[in-house]
Amino acid sequence: MITAVDTNVLLDVFAGDPVFRARSLAALRECLADGPLVACEAVWAELYAAFETAAAADRALDAIPVALNPLGRAAAAAAGAAWRAYRRAGGSRERVIADFLVGAHAAHQADRLLTRDRGFHRLAFAGLEIVDPSVTSG
Repeated sequence: MITAVDTNVLLDVFAGDPVFRARSLAALRECLADGPLVACEAVWAELYAAFETAAAADRALDAIPVALNPLGRAAAAAAGAAWRAYRRAGGSRERVIADFLVGAHAAHQADRLLTRDRGFHRLAFAGLEIVDPSVTSG
């Protein structure tokens, strides 16, 4: 089973979030036991932005086996369509296209998404299986 991983889960671990670190780490381990972990370019870019240097980000990413899995054309199209529908329905600009790229990537190129942003992704990508470490014991 392929699990796409969202930025918030990885940052919980890398930044040592006092509330979610242990749960996110446990969820990563559980998902990894079921198969590969992947993330799209948007997640990788957000991670690199969170570190002072690319070398520091590389060290962190090397510690967790999350493969860069480029967004395919169908997933990119789905992300654009979902974002457009969201905005037309009155959705705020708090949600940026990267959020939709992550969800569409998971829906098209993985079996599930590991994220703490479950409500948004469930609404935008009906049928996408969500694993939420904030409700998982760990």
